[in-house]
Amino acid sequence: MSNLQKLKLIEGQFSPKDSREILMNIFSSKIQFHQLKNFGSQERLGKEDKMAITRIEQLQESIEKLLKVIDQAEKEGKQLDIKSEVIIHFTE
Repeated sequence: MSNLQKLKLIEGQFSPKDSREILMNIFSSKIQFHQLKNFGSQERLGKEDKMAITRIEQLQESIEKLLKVIDQAEKEGKQLDIKSEVIIHFTE
């Protein structure tokens, strides 16, 4: 097996409603992951996980941008073409 794998996560045209549901679920799941990571760090080490906090902030900013795009598509009666790929490779 190659040490590089490309996996399609999302590919297709979606209504604004479906786009919002699909993408918000993904972003929300990532935020929850980092919130749990931060909580674990607070419980075990007594301090916040700075990387998790930073990532939560970045994801929340991405959600704001995402919702603006979806709202605009909705106002204009447009569909959204969404493509998302997961690329995995081994590191040292």
